[in-house]
Amino acid sequence: MRMRPATSDEFPRLQEIERAAGEPFRALGMSEIADDDPPALEVLEEYRRAGGAWVAVDGDGPPLAYLLHDVVDGAAHIEQVSVHPAAARRGIGGRLIEDLAVRAAAVGLPALTLTTFVEIPWNAPYYSRLGFRALDEGELTEGLREIRQREKDLGLDRWPRVCMRRTI
Repeated sequence: MRMRPATSDEFPRLQEIERAAGEPFRALGMSEIADDDPPALEVLEEYRRAGGAWVAVDGDGPPLAYLLHDVVDGAAHIEQVSVHPAAARRGIGGRLIEDLAVRAAAVGLPALTLTTFVEIPWNAPYYSRLGFRALDEGELTEGLREIRQREKDLGLDRWPRVCMRRTI
């Protein structure tokens, strides 16, 4: 398994991964999440240009998973990490996150952050196993507050959400 920057010709595959990765939410009564559109090609291109779109590939095959990230208040912020269900439970998402941690440390970033659903097994409980901890409201940076507000505006708070941080 190799982690590398995404290429623009892979964007339709990343959208396919996102759609497939969203399907398990349907069984939890979260059809709105399952039906949510994947990132637009223009959004993926912005992440790619900024160096924040990475994929996991097996040999020369198509991406099996992807991770989008940027920098928020001095930490590498994971905007999205998705693994195609056909490649799930092989540690690929965790490897993408570890790869980001190594790259973030190399440029002096002290932590990884993300926002996620609290009660979904492959969300907050999974990230806890990877060393992330939930942040209290008082620990949120301005940038994380802004992200949480956007999520609230989108209606994501219909299900409990949390900001998490992992020190590198």
